[in-house]
Amino acid sequence: MINKPITEFTDEDMLDLIHVNVDAVVVVDKTIRKYRAMFRDGIFKSFIDDEGDYSELIQKLWLHFSDSSEEIAENYKAFTDYYGNFKGKYSRRLTLFLEGEETPHIAQMTVYPIKDTDKCVIVMDELDNDEYAEKFATEQKVSTIQNTYLFSMFVDLYEDTTSSISVTEISDETVNATLKYTQWRLMIVNTIWPDDQKQFLTWTDPEYLKENLGPGRTMSFDCMMMNLENVYIWVKLIFSRVESRDDEFKFVFMVQNINDNALEMMSTLKKYESLALRDSLTGLFTHGGLDTEIKNSIEVFQKGGVSVSLMMLDLDHFKYINDTYGHAAGDKVLKNFGSIIKDYVEDKRATAGRWGGEEFVIVLRDVSEEEAFAFAEDLRKKVEVTRFETIGQITCSIGISRLKKEDSFADIFNRVDKAMYISKEEGRNRVTQL
Repeated sequence: MINKPITEFTDEDMLDLIHVNVDAVVVVDKTIRKYRAMFRDGIFKSFIDDEGDYSELIQKLWLHFSDSSEEIAENYKAFTDYYGNFKGKYSRRLTLFLEGEETPHIAQMTVYPIKDTDKCVIVMDELDNDEYAEKFATEQKVSTIQNTYLFSMFVDLYEDTTSSISVTEISDETVNATLKYTQWRLMIVNTIWPDDQKQFLTWTDPEYLKENLGPGRTMSFDCMMMNLENVYIWVKLIFSRVESRDDEFKFVFMVQNINDNALEMMSTLKKYESLALRDSLTGLFTHGGLDTEIKNSIEVFQKGGVSVSLMMLDLDHFKYINDTYGHAAGDKVLKNFGSIIKDYVEDKRATAGRWGGEEFVIVLRDVSEEEAFAFAEDLRKKVEVTRFETIGQITCSIGISRLKKEDSFADIFNRVDKAMYISKEEGRNRVTQL
């Protein structure tokens, strides 16, 4: 080491000091997207090549998850070029993973632009790793309000610019990349769930934001968005306009991870939906649930979808069962009858439900008239030979009708209802097809 007063240091001495104390110096030409390593030491001998593609270097340096070397999803790599375009001098801390190692190396990177050119010098130095490695190995990521925000940035619509970009899964530090807002929204839309893309483009349109969001106001909407691991999750997109003059259009944009809460809420709604659509006694669809299934099946069929047959079943002499054995016994019969129907439709393209009282309806899809009749006959025979608790044997009458192109809901339902009553009038325990 040079041992002389600092007043005697020369330019050559300073270059020697940098060479001895700095781990890597890289020169970049952003026009042709190439870099050249002037020298490398320590971890950078294996991490950086003598020369190479600048975009690939940017991806290696920080377009990976902050807690592993795993690369981010391909859609987000579209932003690589913008991460490498710095505004003036820039410094940040890097978390680097060498191949085959699970513990990161912490390095400091400083970028020096070369005046009046599209070139820059990047200086990198590995920091004392012991403290950071221990912290990395022992700390668990704490779930807080702050780290639910996956992404944030500052937007100036008047200048069409973005700044202070932060992707927390890559790094807690912000990046001042040269990225126009209009470019950003057209690139990021590819990460939005296809059904939500139209709303995203509407809400992020500069003119829409200017017209609908006053100073100090915030708006948001929930959608599904691809995360850095290439998995769609539920997020809340938030736009907040900075309190400023009416002719200034500056915003903060944030993406909040709400996936766990959204999935829990949807699971709860599904449970309530199931309770609303399922008959509490038999577990089959309710009248309302069946009504929707029948109308949907008719709509699909009339648009060129699969054939539909409707089947109505009615327990014979059910009033006698209630009057003789009581309503508790009658409920047991209905429950058992529902179980028989459920077993029969389980492996078929069919939906079954309780229409009301002792009447049940089955929607059969993609079967011929002969197959529908055979299905009804098998079901009728199964009921006939089953012994029900308390009352013994019971039978049912069944009506079937096949949906026609010109049919409305009322047309097919009236026909199947009539078929069932013909079965009743002709002696019960039979199948009638109209």
